[in-house]
Amino acid sequence: MVFIILLLMATINPQADPWQRQRDEMVRTQLVPRGISSPAVLDAFRKVPRHRFVPETYQRWAYADQPLLIGEGQTISQPYIVAYMTEVLNLAPGEKVLEIGTGSGYQAAILAETGVQVFSVELNAVLASRAKSVLRELGYQKIHLKTGDGYQGWSEHAPYNAILVTCSPTQIPAPLKEQLAEGGRMIIPVGEEDAVQNLIFLEKQNGKLRQKNVLPVRFVPMTDVNGNTY
Repeated sequence: MVFIILLLMATINPQADPWQRQRDEMVRTQLVPRGISSPAVLDAFRKVPRHRFVPETYQRWAYADQPLLIGEGQTISQPYIVAYMTEVLNLAPGEKVLEIGTGSGYQAAILAETGVQVFSVELNAVLASRAKSVLRELGYQKIHLKTGDGYQGWSEHAPYNAILVTCSPTQIPAPLKEQLAEGGRMIIPVGEEDAVQNLIFLEKQNGKLRQKNVLPVRFVPMTDVNGNTY
């Protein structure tokens, strides 16, 4: 099932938004001190209402320096990790980005705020439906959502200038490598569920992938429709 969201971007009035101070504080205390410097990324974090992407029970901690449960055994990542993965891709407006693991939809919204075209795949139909609803309510455009197996990517819209993966396979999926454009970048956590995983950055140059480990991380595993890990 494929959903295409074609709506106007939400414009948030800081004076009318009681959460704006928390977003500004998140940027000032969590992102900037850790080296996040891209104006586009920092502006995105100031704009996107993270509290809308978590269950009401956890909204009081929406801007805290931690991941949060979103249901279905999944989490929304710590703000810094979302920011780092976005910034390291060095995105330019108009580029085509594939996200694997829509989850809450927050990362997709951050990407959209940088001006790129977002194609996002989520295996869990419940999470996909929730993300679609929140993104629609907030008025984001050019976010294309698909319910399906992220390991396979989304070949219909390939190649992609960048690929961002929010779940951890034990090896980098071959379909994602193939769907990355020449000059494209990929950021992906790789490793076993019960061990420290490595966040890996890849670039495709002259048809070859150059990769390097950039951060130790812990993400949920990448699974198929039967719950088997990749």
